[in-house]
Amino acid sequence: MENNILKLSTEALKEIAKDLKDKIEIGLAKEETEIACLPTYINPGKDFEGNVLALDWGGTNFRASIVAFKKEEKPVVVENLKKPLSCVEVQGFSQNDLFNEIASLIGQLKSLDSTVTHIGYCFSYPAKSTIEGDAILLGWTKEIDIPEMVDKLVGEPLLKYLNNCECIKEKTQFKTIKVVNDTIACLFAGLAQPGYDSYIGLIVGTGTNMAALVNKKKIEKLDEKYNGGELIPVNLESGNLAPTTDRKRKGEYLSEIDKKVTEETNQPKRQLFEKAISGGYLAKIFEKSYPGIELERKFDGEKLTNLMNYPTIYKEEYIATARQIYVRSAKLVASSLTGLILTLVSYDEKTQSHDKSISNICLAADGSLFWSVDKNGKDYNNLVSESLHEFLAELGLNHIHVYTSQLDDANLIGAAIAALS
Repeated sequence: MENNILKLSTEALKEIAKDLKDKIEIGLAKEETEIACLPTYINPGKDFEGNVLALDWGGTNFRASIVAFKKEEKPVVVENLKKPLSCVEVQGFSQNDLFNEIASLIGQLKSLDSTVTHIGYCFSYPAKSTIEGDAILLGWTKEIDIPEMVDKLVGEPLLKYLNNCECIKEKTQFKTIKVVNDTIACLFAGLAQPGYDSYIGLIVGTGTNMAALVNKKKIEKLDEKYNGGELIPVNLESGNLAPTTDRKRKGEYLSEIDKKVTEETNQPKRQLFEKAISGGYLAKIFEKSYPGIELERKFDGEKLTNLMNYPTIYKEEYIATARQIYVRSAKLVASSLTGLILTLVSYDEKTQSHDKSISNICLAADGSLFWSVDKNGKDYNNLVSESLHEFLAELGLNHIHVYTSQLDDANLIGAAIAALS
């Protein structure tokens, strides 16, 4: 492989951050933009005792769980089941097929009874939140494709299906369902840690995305019916960034290898940033770096990490390339976090002025890649943190400190909290 084809300079990464910041601001003002910036009209914090059904679909696996709430205690996952969904690999998979698989898993929950009447659904695909707490699917990512569900409500049809399903209606009837993105769920779970000036939710697993609490004054497109608090949870859908290191030009592929990878996906012009970063694509970048290489049938992001961790098994060149892909991914995540922080602090590039009231930020992070380990180098989360603080310092934001928090079952806890809003 050509040396350093995947290497990006600090200046290039800062330009990507500034480009994202510009596009976030456009997304907060207008609909149907590159960075969608989808407000979520759910304000967590309702006092509740009892059990909630939490659902989580982020990629290959679907999870159904019962989350218990007690006064003055943190919510706890008391039962958790998961299964891979056929729609990840089968063409022609319908909404009915999907709902049937979901229902069959929920029906196996031993803790499901008539007291469980609220559902929180962590749905990790681009969806526009409604005032009622449901969401409208805007389009699929991660190679999922069920066309009949696009531009339709996500929660309401599922709620109706479950309430008419034999394996469920003998146990309970659900009253409400609230739908949130996984980054919003992470954000909600992070709010359980008070004392920070701002909060960010981050996912880096099969895919990647960010969410944050944004002052409603910054959101020009906010639904006029909204009458909630000052801070609005916003799902950025940042994985759709068409990254560019030259903001005078339109978005570009980061390298020829990235271009080859995305050309073989079912949406070659979308999610370009995600395809350069997330675990669902890193192995493909490696494969394209070595045309003709013979790898395991399902060579994925996890196996790429394993390749770095067992240097005696693989060629030194392969290990070096795998680590280069891994490090670039982490630095791109740091760059995207920098872009979001520039938005939150109202950073003005010309005057280098900003809102100084934000200095301590909680980063609630989830995803197998983000918490992966490099036994012979720096772990992914450490690479992100170091690069992020380096970029902030370069921009004159030395006073901003981002504290990364690893939360157990963040998606499930966050979804359950959303159910009670």
